[in-house]
Amino acid sequence: MMDRVWIIAARGQWQALVVILCLFKLSSVTGQARYSVPEEQAEGFDVGNIARDLGLDVARLISGKARIITKGSRQYVDLNRDKGTLVIKERIDREELCGKTTPCSFSFEVILENPIQLYRVTVEVIDINDNSPSFPKEEIHLKIAESVASGTRFSLESADDPDVGINDIQKYVLKPLDNFKLEVQSQPDGGRFIEMVLQTPLDREKEETHTLVLIASDGGEPHRSGTVRIRITVLDANDNAPVCSQPVYKADVKENSPEGTVITTVSANDADKGINGEVTFSIAHVAKEAKQLFEVNVKTGEIKVAGKLDFEKSKTYQLNVQASDHGGYADTCKVIVQIIDENDNIPTIQLMSFSNSISEDSPPGTTIAVVNVDDEDSDGNGVVKCSINSDVPFKIESSLTGYYAIVTESFLDRESIPEHDITITVSDHGSPPLSSSKNINVKISDVNDSPPRFDKSEYSKTVPENNSPGFSVFTLSASDADWGQNARVSYFLEEKEINGVAVSSLVSINSDNGVIHAVRSLDYEQIKWFEFNVTARDAGSPPLSSVATVRIIVQDQNDNPPQVLYPVQTGGSVVAEMVPRSADVGYLVTKVVAVDVDSGQNAWLSYKLQKATDRALFEVGLQNGEIRTIRQVNDKDAVKQRLTVIVEDNGQPSRSATVIVNVAVADSFPEVLSEFTDFTHDKEYNDNLTFYLVLALAVVSFLFITCLVVIISVKIYRWRQSRILYHSNLPVIPYYPPRYSDTLGTGTLQHVYNYEVCKTTDSRKSDCKFGRAGSQNVLIMDPSSTATMQRIQSEKNILDEPHSPLEVSWEILLCFSIFVSLFLHIFGFTEKDIFKALLSFSAPWTASYCVSIITASSVYI
Repeated sequence: MMDRVWIIAARGQWQALVVILCLFKLSSVTGQARYSVPEEQAEGFDVGNIARDLGLDVARLISGKARIITKGSRQYVDLNRDKGTLVIKERIDREELCGKTTPCSFSFEVILENPIQLYRVTVEVIDINDNSPSFPKEEIHLKIAESVASGTRFSLESADDPDVGINDIQKYVLKPLDNFKLEVQSQPDGGRFIEMVLQTPLDREKEETHTLVLIASDGGEPHRSGTVRIRITVLDANDNAPVCSQPVYKADVKENSPEGTVITTVSANDADKGINGEVTFSIAHVAKEAKQLFEVNVKTGEIKVAGKLDFEKSKTYQLNVQASDHGGYADTCKVIVQIIDENDNIPTIQLMSFSNSISEDSPPGTTIAVVNVDDEDSDGNGVVKCSINSDVPFKIESSLTGYYAIVTESFLDRESIPEHDITITVSDHGSPPLSSSKNINVKISDVNDSPPRFDKSEYSKTVPENNSPGFSVFTLSASDADWGQNARVSYFLEEKEINGVAVSSLVSINSDNGVIHAVRSLDYEQIKWFEFNVTARDAGSPPLSSVATVRIIVQDQNDNPPQVLYPVQTGGSVVAEMVPRSADVGYLVTKVVAVDVDSGQNAWLSYKLQKATDRALFEVGLQNGEIRTIRQVNDKDAVKQRLTVIVEDNGQPSRSATVIVNVAVADSFPEVLSEFTDFTHDKEYNDNLTFYLVLALAVVSFLFITCLVVIISVKIYRWRQSRILYHSNLPVIPYYPPRYSDTLGTGTLQHVYNYEVCKTTDSRKSDCKFGRAGSQNVLIMDPSSTATMQRIQSEKNILDEPHSPLEVSWEILLCFSIFVSLFLHIFGFTEKDIFKALLSFSAPWTASYCVSIITASSVYI
């Protein structure tokens, strides 16, 4: 079956190679052609001679069934095969095809068959001046006041021309140019910004409307242009101011006059007509107190009492009454009001300066408000006293006469009391005394003086392994006693590495709510627990923070089945454990070794015998996996025993693995081999195996004979040279390999090397050993310098009798076995396949002997 798969794969590779070669041949004959054609040409217009430009005959176009292939839904060009020309099939509109893109072109392919040839043709569409400039509107209406200054600019919409290049808009012209001129500015994107600039001021009284024409022209032949009409309406300007009837008005009023009492009436005239001639009145440029005491009728000009008049506060008021029209022109007249005294006043409190918010870190003595206390009465009735309530951390200080400052008396704490209500009380020394009061509210603004705080400094959470990414582990929460931005807490992971992995690749934290998520699925076998720090930081300036340590403990799950380490299950030849027929009860056959990468009870393993050829012969240790005999082995027991052992862990749910153990009840290897060899394959498999094996052996034999001839020739040559040297009288000295430190055999290498090779199927049966003494290379020296060398030679014989060529037979046999084994393993043959192939044309004992030699050679390799 493996041979068939190999042949099919080889055929598939060959077919892929043929396709690649065909594609390479096709790409080598592909050509290109390029043409230009004006747009809007009639159907049948000749684009070009494709046959001549590509070097083809018209007959080739006809025989090759030449045709055009386009990628789009429209085909602008058709192929006339009889003439070998390209012609226009339908009208080409460059603006529809490409818009403003230049150059504009489209491509298609011309394909021929038998053989297949593919040519790319590109047709560039040349623009013609077939479109006129056009404006978005036919008329533009503008309203311009006659008071607009010269140099004022008015932007206009530009025209559009679908053509490109010289056929696009080239210039703009404005007619007439009596009051306006035209300025055109080019934009970076190719567009144009058009402005109309006022040169001469407009006068509505002379000319109320103006009509202009804006012309846009392109540069094509013939020239095309577009126009838009501009209609300008001149608006009237307010050029006359109101005039008061008299410049100064005088009036008297009692201080106890009720509100609404008419004091006087002012009047003014405006020469303008209509809305520009309407006059309104208002009080302007007076003190705040005066505005509160008096009011003017906007339309009639009547001045009335609007508040309580007090002689002690002011004996005289001067009001500035302004007469204004709707155009912004105005005239002002003075109104002098004399207050007639009446004795009736109470002290007043005026808040001169006040800050309704103060920072909680303000030092003692910080001013929050300044008040002015006044009593317009005379003598003792005009003397006043000012105070505030005592339950606030503030005090009142007198700075100037009639002025008091409210300052902080101690340090403030917003977290304790966020705001304070202050009551300012003022009273005079009259009889009975008169008093007044004023309430102000002071809010304490927050300072970032409280860091976020966690409930605990360390947190621990258990997470089961194999969690889904994004799994919410738990939520951290830190509280901040501050307010607003200073109390807005954000959470951050402190970056660190855990077993070489960044903590951010394991977990993440939501910076807003502190929810910790698992970034990926955790694996208990890779990491059992890890710690990281979470920083809680507020949004204050500067920000304050605190740190908490989080420990994530990964809880083991039974997600790994047991793994059998021994015996190794292979798909090749059968591996069997041998049990001698003389084995006693409790004989240890083998031991099933398994591991489970889980931990705890998930890694507790138990071994059970699931299936067996003879359940009465073997048992498996529940805890240690040892397979032992439970009775005496006898001759009736089958040689081939097959045991199926199941390994289970103690997890919930439990996971298991099975292993097949082949046991051979035999005393020799040939017996085991013959029993475990499967002869049930069909004749086709044996024939194929024998054919490929014989083919491999023939190739090996040829290479081996070639190597053998070379080896024997070299050996004979060296033997003859050594014989000549051995029988000669020339002095010699031994030549030792590099790093041979001692010539008397006391160095790192010895003079004699012993080799031992053991080949056996059972250590109790047979083995063969052979050895060979090592030799040394010699070097011939000149006779005149041999005194020292002769002395050494007399002390120790360093040159042995050379080997005969026949002595290399064992080396040649060993080399042949190694060579055959290596070559057969390269071809993918196992000892079992070799044995089956040899049985087809040799005796069983011969096949077993050959397989033994090849197996020993494999071990040697």
